[in-house]
Amino acid sequence: MDRLFKLKERGTTFTTEILAGITTFLTMVYIVIVNPGVLSEAGMDFHGVFIATVLASIVATLIMGLFSNYPIALAPGMGLNAYFAFSVVGGEGVSWQTALGAVFVAGVIFILLSLTSFRYMLLDAIPSSLKHAITAGIGLFITFIGLQNAKIVVASPATLITMGDLSQPMTLLTVVGLVISLILMAYRVKGFLFIGMIITAIIAVITGQMHMPESWAALPSGLNATAFQLDIGGVFHNGLYAVIFTFLLITLFDTTGTMLGVAEQAGLLKDNKFPRSRGALLADAIGTTTGALFGTSPTSAYIESSSGVAIGGRTGLTAITVCALLALTLFFSPTVAVLAGIPAITAPALIIVGFLMMNVLRKIEWSDIEEAFPAFLIVVLMPLTYSIATGIGIGFIVYPILKVIRGKAKDVHPIFYVFAVLFFIQIGFFSH
Repeated sequence: MDRLFKLKERGTTFTTEILAGITTFLTMVYIVIVNPGVLSEAGMDFHGVFIATVLASIVATLIMGLFSNYPIALAPGMGLNAYFAFSVVGGEGVSWQTALGAVFVAGVIFILLSLTSFRYMLLDAIPSSLKHAITAGIGLFITFIGLQNAKIVVASPATLITMGDLSQPMTLLTVVGLVISLILMAYRVKGFLFIGMIITAIIAVITGQMHMPESWAALPSGLNATAFQLDIGGVFHNGLYAVIFTFLLITLFDTTGTMLGVAEQAGLLKDNKFPRSRGALLADAIGTTTGALFGTSPTSAYIESSSGVAIGGRTGLTAITVCALLALTLFFSPTVAVLAGIPAITAPALIIVGFLMMNVLRKIEWSDIEEAFPAFLIVVLMPLTYSIATGIGIGFIVYPILKVIRGKAKDVHPIFYVFAVLFFIQIGFFSH
């Protein structure tokens, strides 16, 4: 065990790693409830997506633990699932099978990039301000979805959206659930989102808004409804090149940023460099590709892994522990289905995760209009156009224009000009 994970070398123990894995699991397990709930909005089978979510998470996290020896867990990313369900399937009007095809193509490209140094060039081409804006914009987008699902905000013929009726039982329960989660978060309770879901579920049972499942556990079933259903031909028939690029772009820099942050917290960076980065990125790339085959949106490294690192996790044994606990959840699909079917249980998680993603806005230099205005457009246009790709595209078009106007054309990476032209063509001529 020590030879495989280098426990002594990294100053940790078997017990510490197990506790770290349990902590990380508790902080991220909400995704097995939320992700199937989001993707089922795209017409996908809930149970199939649930199993796909768990399997994709296990595959990616297992590779991370065994081959890179990092205490980092991966699972289908928040924001990417919303983009899949509401922008690609809902916005582009394509089938979920075609959307899975786009995820698969993006995953294959990600694998190829992970094997070359081009991944660094791609990351360097995108200004930090726009990377932060994309993260924050996705956060605002999924918060908006959470508010909609709970009917805290509703459609209005006069103003497009307005405040919902907070006296409605489910809406009121959502507010209560949100307050509970925020209190737990304020007191820094580990796994506050998951614990908040459980407490809200108990209140829902007491108030008659949720009925107990006939059985709490069952053998895994339903994967055949989503597995190997992807339609790759439909991706190219519908010209979903911007969709592929968006999946790839977000997954690439979101995962890289999260991995660097967690590795730095764990003291695993060497000379500010990320050792074994190829294996770490391959874990996510293979997880994304495998997830598309099983039937879920792209995987991503989870910042919640930092909770396990805070406990003392330093090796891949933490990630392996997460895998073992995720495998156990496969037998609780009836319980997960009931929990995910109550908006008041899942909406607070969407709202709070969105809030946490907005934190990166402080890293943008708001006094510099060339950096700030394109970032601003990305953040506001994602929820207002109900499209992550549109928000990114317009920001990517405006950024080089402002730089050129200010006589700073050389400050823009040549590859970024290519991105801008491609998005201009996509939005201007092929937007649905």
